[in-house]
Amino acid sequence: MLNDGSQVLLSVEAEAYLEALEKFTVKDVGNISWTRQHEHIEKLNMQAAISASAHEDEFVKESLISLGKIPVLIHDLLVTEVWKEKVFPELLEMEFNPKTTFPLYMVLYHEATVANLLETVMFHCEVCESADDAILDLVDYCNRKLVYLVTQTAESDDEADITEEVVTSATSASTMEELERLSKKLDFDISIKALSLLRYVTDHFDVLPLSIMTRILNTHDIPIILVELVQNPPWTRRKEGQLYKYIENKWQQVSNEDRFKVTKIEGQIWIALFHLLMEQNCQQKYDLNSHRKNTLLKLRSHLTEVMLDQLPILAEMQRYLEQLSMVEPPPFKKDLVLEQVPEIRDGILRQFDGRWSKLAKHQAKTTFNPTDDMIKEQAKRFVDTYNFDILEGLLTDPPKCAVCGEPASKRCSRCQNEWYCRRECQVNHWKRHKKACDLLFESEKNSKQAADKSSQPTS
Repeated sequence: MLNDGSQVLLSVEAEAYLEALEKFTVKDVGNISWTRQHEHIEKLNMQAAISASAHEDEFVKESLISLGKIPVLIHDLLVTEVWKEKVFPELLEMEFNPKTTFPLYMVLYHEATVANLLETVMFHCEVCESADDAILDLVDYCNRKLVYLVTQTAESDDEADITEEVVTSATSASTMEELERLSKKLDFDISIKALSLLRYVTDHFDVLPLSIMTRILNTHDIPIILVELVQNPPWTRRKEGQLYKYIENKWQQVSNEDRFKVTKIEGQIWIALFHLLMEQNCQQKYDLNSHRKNTLLKLRSHLTEVMLDQLPILAEMQRYLEQLSMVEPPPFKKDLVLEQVPEIRDGILRQFDGRWSKLAKHQAKTTFNPTDDMIKEQAKRFVDTYNFDILEGLLTDPPKCAVCGEPASKRCSRCQNEWYCRRECQVNHWKRHKKACDLLFESEKNSKQAADKSSQPTS
């Protein structure tokens, strides 16, 4: 329930949710306790985004720091990543056909929710500092996502990436195949968020252990990965001679005069590169061999006048690269550094030691095979958690038709969730939408009846 037009949670509610935040195992994913925590995190994510965009009191961020819950969020992020990587493919392989895909949808969406919450709050130095040793696992997580983006560049089919219809809501995601397509789209979105998270880490090297810098520079060689993404950006596509860029979580056609305009994603890469190449401590720690030097020099062709007009700070990097081109890399001086090793993901993986098929079969029979009463209860919680009015207020663009993707002005009058551009689309979609619509409508009606009864004066 909304407290006013600009809040999802009061500060005391947010603090209570965060205080109750706990670490779950992969086996727990999707169960009642895990689902309740997902609902809490979803609301915390919405409130954090509202507070940040409105420049209001960021009480979610403050409570995350004071209660020491950033490491718990990172653990939660990694548990969901492991579930999606190890368990979800087993469910697809066994041709699992659940009565409802609501629980699976929430699990797939959960990683994006946690990543978005972390992206919102980790802009602040004190949040990065409060992550403690878990920041190592977060850096490794970001590295995996950047590598994924590089592979997307190599494997992508440009026109298919832009035009393919992708499931965007739980009411549309009615089959396992549609959930699989949703998972792939979310993987791309999450990887973009990971790029922002990595940039924030590079912003705050001064409050983080030295081993973080060493791991980013030499263990993972993030600068070279970023150069590859500058050279072959997966967020840029061409279709029928038109340029498209991935902006605000969707593909948008870019006019000829705007083709050199730096997007938020591109800006994040350049700022991260600036920190990694220009900070004195990074220059001292980076093993700049001939291969790395030659790769970094590829950046010079991208540092045009148009780029420097938009990001003037890069002029310093341009001068550095010009100087680097004229000298041989100095011999790398290795210091004796006791490097910390990330432990969270390894601990999660060790708990099941490869027994993912057995776990998937168990969850298919129990967690993701709810009774009819449980389905109704899940639908009610879905309505309460994903409050459509507040989510609609956060949208910057008009809603899109659930069938053809065109701008939509008509809304399902029963569940108020799906949008359509014309009646033909709504009629064609009804057979697929009906079951979810019935559940959402019935749940909303019951919630209103309960609210009306509670508001009536007692005699």
